[in-house]
Amino acid sequence: MDESFWHNRWKNNEIAFHEGKANALLVKHFSKLSLVKGSRIFVPLCGKTADIHWLLSQGYHVAGAELSSLAIDQLFTDLGVQPKIDTLGKLTHYSANNIDIFVGNIFDLTSATLGSIDAIYDRAALLALPQDLRKQYTAHLTAITNKAPQLMIVFEYDQTKQEGPPFSISTEEIKGHYEKTYHISFIEGVEVPGGLKGKCAATENIWLIDRKRTL
Repeated sequence: MDESFWHNRWKNNEIAFHEGKANALLVKHFSKLSLVKGSRIFVPLCGKTADIHWLLSQGYHVAGAELSSLAIDQLFTDLGVQPKIDTLGKLTHYSANNIDIFVGNIFDLTSATLGSIDAIYDRAALLALPQDLRKQYTAHLTAITNKAPQLMIVFEYDQTKQEGPPFSISTEEIKGHYEKTYHISFIEGVEVPGGLKGKCAATENIWLIDRKRTL
């Protein structure tokens, strides 16, 4: 992971990936995870996403991981909450009522530090990573969450027409990462208005990655 790249993006406020409101596909399809209120949702590489505000407002607990402390300072400012801040090895732990954010490299986050997770919401994590890290990331995510089910939102487009991030994530790649462990269901794809970064046609796809059922 090129940490300096992301630190510079936040420092220079180059965060076009940040949506100012909860993602429409999240709001529409979150119920497919069939969770009870109070369930704990892990949001990897979360930034200051408004999706966290929405999850909290719906009665869920949120855990997140993020490289940039600047992003998390802004997140808690937006929430109007003063977090408690502790050092946990290589990570910094920001905590408040119903929310825990671990700041640092996500590969330094362990299952013991993260705690119990009921589901994962990945909107901007997998697609933010270069190809050589994505397999490591998905294996790590599976391990630290004890194979928790997830909703995942990715972009799919002609990668030859522009460089990532965000990178294009195909159906075949998703299956390659998760098919051996999970049951994978495509939910919906919507066209990105005006194209991705205004440069090329793209779809925003949401997937349900659920535990395999045993008979």
